[in-house]
Amino acid sequence: MSSVHPDPEQGSTTTTEAPGGEPADLITTPDASAELLANSMGEYLRILLRRIRSGESGALPVVAGLIVIVIFFQARNSLFLSAGNLVNLIAQSAFIITLGMAEIFVLLLGDIDLAAGYTAACGAVVALWMLALGDPWWAAVLVALAGSAAFGALQGIIIAKLRLPSFVVTLASLLALSGLLLFLVDQSGSIGVGGVISLHNSIVNDIESGYLSPVATWIVMMAIVVVAALVLFYGDYRRRSAGLVAPPVSITLLKGASVIVAGIVVVLVANTNRGRLITLEGMPWSVLVVLFVLFLWTVLLGRTRFGRYIYAIGGNAEGARRAGISIVRIRTLAFTLCGLTAGITGIIYASYLGSISTDVNGGQNVLNAVAAAVIGGTSLFGGRGKMLNAVIGGLVVGVIYNGLELLGLSAAAQLIWTALVLLAAVIVDRLTRRTQGPI
Repeated sequence: MSSVHPDPEQGSTTTTEAPGGEPADLITTPDASAELLANSMGEYLRILLRRIRSGESGALPVVAGLIVIVIFFQARNSLFLSAGNLVNLIAQSAFIITLGMAEIFVLLLGDIDLAAGYTAACGAVVALWMLALGDPWWAAVLVALAGSAAFGALQGIIIAKLRLPSFVVTLASLLALSGLLLFLVDQSGSIGVGGVISLHNSIVNDIESGYLSPVATWIVMMAIVVVAALVLFYGDYRRRSAGLVAPPVSITLLKGASVIVAGIVVVLVANTNRGRLITLEGMPWSVLVVLFVLFLWTVLLGRTRFGRYIYAIGGNAEGARRAGISIVRIRTLAFTLCGLTAGITGIIYASYLGSISTDVNGGQNVLNAVAAAVIGGTSLFGGRGKMLNAVIGGLVVGVIYNGLELLGLSAAAQLIWTALVLLAAVIVDRLTRRTQGPI
C-alpha cells in the first residue's frame, strides 16, 4: 500500500510503498528534486537561489513587499515608525493574525471557513454575557472556546461525512451565525444596550489594553527568543543528522542571531514611553497570546502525526486515502481547531473593541484573515503553508490599514489596496505552482 510523505517546509508530497495493510507513519522527506546537504554558506546560498528561480521563494516576496510598504508609509508620514504607532499596529493586528491561523487549518486541506468571523463574534458574546452575569473570567472563556470548537466540529462533520463543498456549508453557517448573533444580543436584556454588550472584566480587557512592565518585557522576550533560537538550532541539527536538506551551521547560527536581534528591537520599541500625560511602556499582553497560539499550532502541524496527515491530504487526498488516512476524521478535527482558534480570536477582538455588537464585521474579518494567510504564503489550493504565514500576512494587512489611516485615506481605499495585495499573492501562488509543475 502506498504511503504519502509530505514535507511541510517544501509543501510537497511523495509516495512510497508501505508494508502491510496499515498506514505507514508519515515522515518529513525532501523533494525528489531537492539538493544534497549544504556544507558551506556559499553552497547553501547557491541552492537557495536555485530554488527561488524555480518558484520556491517561500515568504521572501512577502517580507520584501512588507519592507517596501513600510518604507513607503514612513516616507509619507514620519509617525509611522514611531514607537506608539508600531505598538498600536501590533495590537490592532492580533485578531487578524489569530483568525488567519484558524483559516490555515482548513486552507491546508484546500477548504475554507467563511463563518469563522461570526464564530468568533458569537463566542465573544457568550463570554461577555457570562462576565456581565458575574461568572469567573476563566469559565466564560472556556465556555466560549468550547462552543466555538463544537460549531467548527459540526461544520467539519457535515462537510466530511456528506462530502459537501466547504464554501457552501460555511457560507450557510455565516448566515446562520449572523442571525444567531442578533438573537443572542436581543435576548441579553439589560446586559446588551442598543445592540452592544460591553466588556466587564479587567483581565480580559487587559489582553489588548494591558502591558507588561519594562523589566518583565525584557525577561519574557529574552526567554522567548532564546527558546526560539534553540528550537531553530535543534530542528536543523535533526535534519542534518538524518541526512535531510538542512543549512550549514553558519546559517543556523545566523538565523538564531537574527531572532535574538529581532527580539531586542521589539523590546526597545515596546519599552519606549508612548504616553503624553502618563508613562506608557511595555509590551501588550496580546503579543504573548499570539506567540503562544503560534507556538502551539506550529508544533501541532510540524511535529505531530495529525499535522503530517493534514499536509498529506492537502497535497494528494486520494493518495492519503489509499495510505489509510481517515480523511473524515482529519477534516473534522481541522474544522474543530479552526473553530477553537476563531473562539480565541473572539476574546481578543472583544478586548480590542471593549464590547461586541450586532454590527460586528464578521464577514470582513474572515476575508482579512484569509487574505493574511494567503498573502503570508499559504496556498488556497491546499498542501502548503505554515502558521507563521498568518503572522507575516496579518502584519501586511495591519500595516496597510494602519498606514492608510495615517495618510488620511478612506476605508474604501483601505479595502481596495488590501484586495490588490491579496490578488497579487494569489497570482504569485498560481505562477509558483505552474513553475514547480504538478505535485
